[in-house]
Amino acid sequence: MLLFIFRRAVVPLFLLLFSTTLLAQVKHYTVTAPDGVTLAVQESGNPDGRPVIFIHGLLGSHLNWEKQIEDAQLQRYRLITFDLRGHGLSAKPEQESAYRDGARWGADLAAVIEGSHADKPLLVGWSLGGVVITRYLEANGDARISGAVYVDGVVELTPDQIPAHPDVYQDMTAGDLKTHLEGERAFLRLCFYQQPDNDTFQRLLANAALAAWPMQRAVPSLRVSLEKSLTPARVPLLFIYGKHDALVNPQASLARAKQANPRIQSMIFDNSGHAPFIEESDRFNRELNEFIERLQAK
Repeated sequence: MLLFIFRRAVVPLFLLLFSTTLLAQVKHYTVTAPDGVTLAVQESGNPDGRPVIFIHGLLGSHLNWEKQIEDAQLQRYRLITFDLRGHGLSAKPEQESAYRDGARWGADLAAVIEGSHADKPLLVGWSLGGVVITRYLEANGDARISGAVYVDGVVELTPDQIPAHPDVYQDMTAGDLKTHLEGERAFLRLCFYQQPDNDTFQRLLANAALAAWPMQRAVPSLRVSLEKSLTPARVPLLFIYGKHDALVNPQASLARAKQANPRIQSMIFDNSGHAPFIEESDRFNRELNEFIERLQAK
């Protein structure tokens, strides 16, 4: 009996030590986009595991994915994050033209895949990260990836898919600093049905304060062609939405995505808003792990 108890205790202890070791071995480097923008990249987890590339959303950074990076099950994989142009530790061009063309965002992702030497990565994109994946697929197809997960992903920037919050978006692009910051605070509050703890929210707010103002003004002009990106895709595609998303309309977005590609799988998180990977992180991590396992079984 004592031996049985000891053996059961050793397994979680091993996972804890294994997880702590992996977290301590975060690798930082940069890659350069075709137009010269420098992108900050981070890696953790198992360097020999299946690559998973996480792409954050508007006003975020790689720190958005902490609950995934710290998850013991997901640390079996090679976990790659990067800061989008105009965000976090990546370069922040001052010209709006550096952000208006969606092809540049897709090319950034291609540069990360190339620079990290990731073999058939799974792409996981939140919100604006969905547009980044779509523009990548539009230019490159799906030959170099194993699949994609859209997390409350923006499918198209159209009125039926993007609920109107005119006062918030107007404040976010205001020239007055106080108004600008209050707009970003309001935007972040809209991200959540279950509001995060204060420490997490303050970190997200700091992320937002780092984001380039020209980028925020230019992003609404981004366009995609689903018929050139989602329609031809043959790799598994999973779309996850929070039921209470206030920033992206789940029903309209899913309907449009499935119109472009009926093979898309979908999942609704009943207790989440725009950020189920934070609001229901345990379930999200479990579902993501199971999706990766299904990819590996093929």
